Amino acid sequence: MTAPAARSLALANRHPRLRVDRRAVARVIATLDAHPEQFRGGCPAGELSLVFLTDPALARLHADFLDDPTTTDVITFEGDPALGSAGEICVSADTAAAYAKKHRRDFATELTLYLVHGWLHLAGYDDLQPAKKRLMRRAEARALRLLAAAKIAPRFTWRPPARRAAPRGK
Repeated sequence: MTAPAARSLALANRHPRLRVDRRAVARVIATLDAHPEQFRGGCPAGELSLVFLTDPALARLHADFLDDPTTTDVITFEGDPALGSAGEICVSADTAAAYAKKHRRDFATELTLYLVHGWLHLAGYDDLQPAKKRLMRRAEARALRLLAAAKIAPRFTWRPPARRAAPRGK
């Protein structure tokens, strides 16, 4: 088996409190890309765009493109391999942080799961029906085990909100 060609990644962090380990994120995608046989042939060829957003920004995309103004964790847009685009994965860092806190999970692991989830959508997985959702969850678990075995764990840093300066008295 020949190794897949290196994928071009466009990574944008649009969240003011999130710091992204870009090299580790690229290793996550490269590792998944290197094992297409485990994931329905994998994500299509072409540039993959990854965008980290706030809840309000992702909710706007959800409203504009899916007619649903609610917040969500991941939105995936299919690309066109003929035009050199694999697609775009948009994730909410806010949702990942809230879910991780509520369920006492590691924030970086949760955000990595969202990237995996989007990549799997591009590979042809769906999660809108119960049977398909079970297949998606099994594929997510397989992908996370693959990343753990490769010792790939992006370090996402969640900074506390900026403090407002106290008003000065006269």
